[in-house]
Amino acid sequence: MLTIALEKLDFLPANRVTDDTSILTLKNLVFEPLLRWQPGGRVAPALFSHWSHSADGRHWSFTIRPGATFHDGVDCTADHVMAFIEGILNSVDMFGMKWSYSRYLAQARISAPSRDVIEVDNPEPLADILDIFSEFFICRQDSQGRAVLGTGPYRVTAFTPGQFARLDAVAGGRSIEVQCVPSAEERYAKLKAGQIDAALNLERLDEPVTFDPQFQWGKAVNTLSVMYYLNCSTGLFTAPQARLAANHAIDKKSLIAEIFQGLGAEASTIVSPFHLGMAEPIAPIAYDPDAAKRLLDAAGGPSAITLRTPLYMPERAPRISQFVAAALEAIGLSVTIDTETDRPDYARQVGRKAMGDMAIFDSSPQSTFRVLDDKISARNQAVWWQGFDDPETESLIAAANRAVHDDDRERAYGATLRRLNANPPWLYLFHPTDIFAARAGLGGLGIDHKGILTIQ
Repeated sequence: MLTIALEKLDFLPANRVTDDTSILTLKNLVFEPLLRWQPGGRVAPALFSHWSHSADGRHWSFTIRPGATFHDGVDCTADHVMAFIEGILNSVDMFGMKWSYSRYLAQARISAPSRDVIEVDNPEPLADILDIFSEFFICRQDSQGRAVLGTGPYRVTAFTPGQFARLDAVAGGRSIEVQCVPSAEERYAKLKAGQIDAALNLERLDEPVTFDPQFQWGKAVNTLSVMYYLNCSTGLFTAPQARLAANHAIDKKSLIAEIFQGLGAEASTIVSPFHLGMAEPIAPIAYDPDAAKRLLDAAGGPSAITLRTPLYMPERAPRISQFVAAALEAIGLSVTIDTETDRPDYARQVGRKAMGDMAIFDSSPQSTFRVLDDKISARNQAVWWQGFDDPETESLIAAANRAVHDDDRERAYGATLRRLNANPPWLYLFHPTDIFAARAGLGGLGIDHKGILTIQ
């Protein structure tokens, strides 16, 4: 028996998508994604064993792997996949806001010509269906209405929401006991006391991580981007020079060192180094307060700004905001910090553009397409768009959306991301590092760039 401690423990309704690392750890053990995301933003087979597309990228055909069976013995068919997708397209996120998936697939016709084939037809090229399907983990409800029936390597044999789960290997092997331990300090204490075998998300410890050599440690830079939306509609940051000035004003290396013990990677554009379009690295915008002052002078505009922050999500948001405010004041701005204690309402406020001049946020999609579509594109003006309108960027996004083959998509998205480094719509900060620890000598554990604890 392998015993692990996670910050959260739940199996969400089938129509919910999440980026929480604890929930995704469970999902990856019990369920299968339709396609499996890979570092670099490409995908590999998962529930869909193979796929094909027309030369123009408008027609896609996906085949369910032979023998795919839910843990109650029911064959997984195209009808199950169709119902699952329909549920997601009609659902809302954790803040009660409608998912963007329905917009991505608004013109698509999804059909099941046979028990094991799903087809997607769209008026425009839709290679980004690969990104979308990598976020969908197929599951069904059991007789108690719990969404715990998957086709993955482990089946759920006991489950108390928010407390405990037992997972047994489908093909034989060790079982896993999962405990919900919300406090990072308590997770680590349980590991040190020998009460558990492994603990995830120890980067959230209040005290610095010492990497005690009596344990084995794993860490990985996460695809998550900690950033500030800049208000490109009104005020100082309507000027491109002011947005670039803000990026030059922040010493990101010092921020990561002082607040996160050096555990993180500087951000250079709207996505992480592990996203599609980042095969050719993009250098972060250099810390250069003198250049920031010159750009700020050239921009003109008001010198007093409001910076908005919640208490969490991202982690240590108030401390980050204090650091950033001090750096901006050092280049001549007067910064008022406005703290919102209601995190769900903070998201809704930012979604309706009540963001002051800048608002800290975390951008979580592993899909470059999704970040551009939801947050950058002036053509879409979607919920997280904050007024950025750059015709060159829009043209590059359109070209990337039309690209079909993997290498073409990589080049097209890379060009878009480089443009957004030169003309930033956000204040780019960093990508956090996720950490787990386990008892010495325990094999088969790892962590990926989504922050998921992997178990072999």
